[in-house]
Amino acid sequence: MVEGNFVDYIKIHAASGNGGKGSVHLHREKFIQKGGPDGGDGGRGGHIIVRGNKNMWTLVHLKFKKHFKAEHGGGGSKSRSTGKDGDDVYIDVPLGTILRDGETQDIIFEITEDGEEQVLVEGGMGGRGNWHFKTPTNQTPRYAQPGVEGEDGWFQMELKLLADVGLVGFPNAGKSTLLSVMTSAKPKIADYAFTTLKPSLGIVEYREFQSFVMADIPGIIEGAAEGKGLGHRFLRHIERNSTLLFLIPADSDDINEEYKILLNELKKHNPELLDKDRLLAISKSDMLDDELKAEIKKDLPEDVDHIFISAITQVGLTKLKDKLWKMLND
Repeated sequence: MVEGNFVDYIKIHAASGNGGKGSVHLHREKFIQKGGPDGGDGGRGGHIIVRGNKNMWTLVHLKFKKHFKAEHGGGGSKSRSTGKDGDDVYIDVPLGTILRDGETQDIIFEITEDGEEQVLVEGGMGGRGNWHFKTPTNQTPRYAQPGVEGEDGWFQMELKLLADVGLVGFPNAGKSTLLSVMTSAKPKIADYAFTTLKPSLGIVEYREFQSFVMADIPGIIEGAAEGKGLGHRFLRHIERNSTLLFLIPADSDDINEEYKILLNELKKHNPELLDKDRLLAISKSDMLDDELKAEIKKDLPEDVDHIFISAITQVGLTKLKDKLWKMLND
């Protein structure tokens, strides 16, 4: 899915380098007769290595560069000198990137830490030089091994955003507005459904210079797990959030029912999502007085803690931060 500069799915072709060939060489030096074989080994072919980079949030840098080829290893030479190893090629990716085989879709590995390195395609081994093959009955072997060929193939990169808090809600629930108020993120905001067409991340500043990351996931609708609307494309991003903040507006026809629908879509996508910590925030509550809040509380789901907030007037946001921080650190 591509929107603006956000890219969370990409296919690449990676080819490692061939190993260098071993050398066939017989030692020649003045006053030394029959110096014997001294051909060195070939160098290793270059690897294709995937590396985690905490400063990246998207795969957009790979959008127009999909072919990666490492250098071949150098051939061996005399005096048992080993050939130069081929230079490795590094592909930097955001944390939360999963690598899959392009044909089988099997997961090869995932990158979750800054600086973490995983070899995607190994370079070929260098061939052995002729000095390895010297025996009492064959003291001047005139052959060596060729280098092993490198590997190549198509691979799929899939990004799952790593965030502490994930915002879950229907379109126009006020997720983008809340993110813009609580962080320095600038998501697109409008009064029509599916304003958010890409996940947005923001850093929430907390007390004593502490912080946590909040992600605005595009709106989910009923049937999203089966492919309806836009939400099904981004449900996987919720998998990497530590805490789920359900956002439902105070003017909703049935807050309890909306919460059940959202919860059911998450369950159908991945039942393990229900094991995450959850908090229900009733947004747009600046239009409510104490009497209306008391009426709403009677019908709220009992299995989740709730809080009334307003992103416009910023009522309840400090208390919301306190609750989220406690949930993240308990």
